[in-house]
Amino acid sequence: QVRLVESGGGSVQAGGSLKLSCAAFGYTDSGHCMGWFRQAPGKEREGVAATWTGGSLTRYADSVKGRFTISQDNAKNTVYLQMNSLKPEDTAMYYCATDLAGGTCLGGEFRSWGQGTQVTVSS
Repeated sequence: QVRLVESGGGSVQAGGSLKLSCAAFGYTDSGHCMGWFRQAPGKEREGVAATWTGGSLTRYADSVKGRFTISQDNAKNTVYLQMNSLKPEDTAMYYCATDLAGGTCLGGEFRSWGQGTQVTVSS
């Protein structure tokens, strides 16, 4: 099973930026879907952004398009989420996921999840 380790969360004011990292341990090849999800208290988990490792295909939730960018460093088996123009409604626990069990890369079911990193945006 793939192990994921996230980092980079924190607290910022509205309009600020944060960059999250997700390192995957256990993959020896590319072509895997890796995605970022978030869950705020009392709300359902939401797919934020996803990409296929080794490729250029990306997917974003409408709520973050134009503000968030997902990227990857294949040599490090790491996926990043650059978050700009942050809003208070972006406040949530952010999770990285991979090892797609079924469905689409952003909306599917995943077998491996990271421990999560908290992002808090104050107004």
